[in-house]
Amino acid sequence: MTQHVRGPVVAGVDGSDSALDAVRWAAVEARRHGASLRLVNACPWPQLHYGAAVLGVEYREAFLGMAQEQLDAAAAQAAEAAPGVEVEEDVVVSFAEPVLVDESKRARLVVVGDRGVGRLTGVLVGSVASALVARGECPVVVVRGAARPRPDAPVVVGIDGAPDSEAAIAFAFDAAAARGVGLVAVLTWRDEFGELPIRAFLDWEATMEREREVLAERLAGWSEKYPQVPVRRVVTEDRPVRRLLAEAQDAQLLVLGSRGHGAVAGLLLGSVSHAVLHQAPCPVAVVRPVVQR
Repeated sequence: MTQHVRGPVVAGVDGSDSALDAVRWAAVEARRHGASLRLVNACPWPQLHYGAAVLGVEYREAFLGMAQEQLDAAAAQAAEAAPGVEVEEDVVVSFAEPVLVDESKRARLVVVGDRGVGRLTGVLVGSVASALVARGECPVVVVRGAARPRPDAPVVVGIDGAPDSEAAIAFAFDAAAARGVGLVAVLTWRDEFGELPIRAFLDWEATMEREREVLAERLAGWSEKYPQVPVRRVVTEDRPVRRLLAEAQDAQLLVLGSRGHGAVAGLLLGSVSHAVLHQAPCPVAVVRPVVQR
């Protein structure tokens, strides 16, 4: 994944209330970073036939007109949420998955809602979200939870011991700094022995100290780069989903890396990601490792 800090913030539109929540969030984020907002309504042409007659020009015009009306309504919401933000609208006759993946190649950020009534329906559990996570080339934000969190609510980031989490940490610090709030850095770990008797012989204090050192290493340098961002460190033996959701209860954004080898390993590839994305009480940012090209 590459990150395009000068690109627009892209929001997927489908006419649903959830998509409008995403548009409003994206508009504020665009204004916060001095970026433009690009609204995209991906509309796959319906393959509908009535006997031997194929839907013709009049239906196509009505279909595209409805898509444009949805975009215009979204643009109005964006203007209300973030006056002055430059807004671009585009109707694309195609499926949402390839369209939004292609948009991510030039975007600073792609933002979608957590549910829909049209082309983006099921975005969290279907191919669109999977494609954005697996093939997107910028961070992806799924907007859910309270539309207007407390302005002083922190940003929460899930961290593991792998270098792959660096991109998520950078995104989280930048998000906290842009909002003028604190950051909660969470590292959870589970021992490999479960309920086996060997647990009684492990040095738990030494293990905790090692995990604290891992977190300190992952955060090294970022507090110096963002001295205005106070950081609360959370290191605990717990299930990643449970702890992340607990910390997110009082957050305005939860930031996750998409793969790793430790506490949140494979976060977006299995049950952890599924649970977090469906239960989070706030928007969730998914940040894949940066690949330089």
